[in-house]
Amino acid sequence: MSATTLAAAPPAGRARVTLRLVLAGAILLLALLPALNRLPADAALHVSDFTIAVTGKWITYAILALSIDLAWGYAGILSLGHGAFFALGGYAIGMHLMRLIGPRGVYGHPVLPDFMVFLGWPELPWYWWGFQHFPFALLMALFVPGLLALVVGWLAFRSRITGVYLSILTQAMTYALMLAFFRNDMGFGGNNGFTDFKELLGMPLNTGNARAVLFYASLAALLGCLWLCARITASKLGRVLVAIRDAESRIRFLGYDVTQHKLFVFVLSAMMAGLAGALYVPQVGIINPGEFSPGNSIEAVVWVAVGGRGTLAGALLGAFSVNALKTWLTTVAPEFWLFVLGGIFVAVTLFLPRGLVGLLDRRGTGR
Repeated sequence: MSATTLAAAPPAGRARVTLRLVLAGAILLLALLPALNRLPADAALHVSDFTIAVTGKWITYAILALSIDLAWGYAGILSLGHGAFFALGGYAIGMHLMRLIGPRGVYGHPVLPDFMVFLGWPELPWYWWGFQHFPFALLMALFVPGLLALVVGWLAFRSRITGVYLSILTQAMTYALMLAFFRNDMGFGGNNGFTDFKELLGMPLNTGNARAVLFYASLAALLGCLWLCARITASKLGRVLVAIRDAESRIRFLGYDVTQHKLFVFVLSAMMAGLAGALYVPQVGIINPGEFSPGNSIEAVVWVAVGGRGTLAGALLGAFSVNALKTWLTTVAPEFWLFVLGGIFVAVTLFLPRGLVGLLDRRGTGR
């Protein structure tokens, strides 16, 4: 199936206006949730702590889906390794949170995290230096995924590896990282990862104020990433990326540097995924090698396919709708979730190749 077949064309006319209104309304509703959480528990519009926590997590997933849509929907780069970039961003901020525990840990060591004390590490490894500073940790959450994407992308794109071969390569990358981070001698907590976080920027993490701040920070990051992606896709660069997606060999013949264009969007999307992971970890309170699982990357691709790739709004719609279904189904019948997820992807591929946004466009144009 070609890239053009699976990509949703931008909604036209009335459908575009409707989509923008729905998106604006959804963002406004999200912004109101922390305020509704402050209402008395018996109030009709009260929103529970659980709702705030799970919605904040969904917002970080929406940023991850947006990063995949930028690379896949507009440049035709089907990455099955964005979960690795997401996890690396999470580990970077997790290292900062572990450094902040200090003597409040179980073993009370002023510098070494508890798992290093337990495993007998004599001193802090060099690659942990600087993570006691939040700006450095945030920079690493962007830099490390970007650097990995730069190396992998440069090796792949200069060799003109595309399609299913690129997908296999990125999936192998995230699987290799998962195996590496499971090792205790890597210095990242082994299979237990990082947990028992205490505070962030002087703010205790187990409070309602912390949840609200992280929620709004995630929402602001989502809006910023959406604005950036919209500017890129509406520019000449965006038109070139779409042309590369649909006819790469022809674009090479016209003299465009396809490798540089694809490398730019791949690195940028990896950094967005790293930012999503950095916002995800303080909200869920744990990060472990399971986040590198190739299944997580595949599931994120399904979000974009369900919403409608190549539309930006479709990535957000898919991330929220699929994860809302997952939250409900894993509560009532967790053993069926993987079957449902696979069925959703097959159904979308066969009957809704343009995703949910394609349905809206179809209604708007009367088809």
